[in-house]
Amino acid sequence: MKWYGVILLITVSISSFYLLQRSDMGFISSADSKKLSSKVTMSEKREASTFKQTLNLPNESYYNPKKKQWKLVWQDEFDGTQLHRSKWNIEDWAAEKNKELEYYTPKNVMLKDGKLKLVSLKEKHGDREYTSGAIHSKDKFSLLYGKVEMRAKLPRGQGIFPAFWMLTDKETTYLPEIDIMEMLGHRPEETWMVLHWLDENHQLNSVSKSYIGDDYSDDFHTFGIEWTEDSITWFVDGIERFHTEQYIPHEEMYLYVNTAIGGVWPGNPDKTTSFPQYYLVDYIRVYKQNGGVG
Repeated sequence: MKWYGVILLITVSISSFYLLQRSDMGFISSADSKKLSSKVTMSEKREASTFKQTLNLPNESYYNPKKKQWKLVWQDEFDGTQLHRSKWNIEDWAAEKNKELEYYTPKNVMLKDGKLKLVSLKEKHGDREYTSGAIHSKDKFSLLYGKVEMRAKLPRGQGIFPAFWMLTDKETTYLPEIDIMEMLGHRPEETWMVLHWLDENHQLNSVSKSYIGDDYSDDFHTFGIEWTEDSITWFVDGIERFHTEQYIPHEEMYLYVNTAIGGVWPGNPDKTTSFPQYYLVDYIRVYKQNGGVG
């Protein structure tokens, strides 16, 4: 459209010169010349605007790749009385990661009052002294880039370890891993945001940050990420808390929600830990970016 701007400028200049000459010759006053020149200019501006609209030129803000416009593509509001098995798998096994102590059972996963409820109990099951709940979307839903958000109220206590994370669909490895939210139950005001991956030498690498805010066991809060080709950004209650551009995964990943008990990082429950503990999830929503990159 640069050529149209040049023509408009030339036209306005010629009009102004013509009016100035007529004023000098006495055919039109200087004041009238300014009024008429203004009318010509405004008229041509209106024509330019009409011409632009006729061509249906794009709205620059919509096509700005930095402006994110999200479209909801997947969700679970956890209404009803039964978990949507078309969306989720329920774990039923003795956890073996990180020297954890829980046995995940289906009976520890339930829906109540429009919430997902993962229950952690001190009870014997098999060779374990604790039971807990975990669900994941492997082979049922995965995504490559997008926005993921959960609204939840977290359990608390020494040795209690709630998490919301994403894992690769590959069978040969569990990495990369995006930890959208992790919390050590003895520090309920602090959440962790982590990215794990294996480098070219198969060495574990991580970037992470913790954020200290409210007591996340007292009320519901939102935890989420925006994942693009170039970066991952973590949000707590809609506010950016961590951003990285290191080793961004470029493969589909599925969702995982669980409460672990004990293990290397959180430590084991002690006499201060009360049971039962509840991990309540109001919703999980996934969006894809519309009108931008990602």
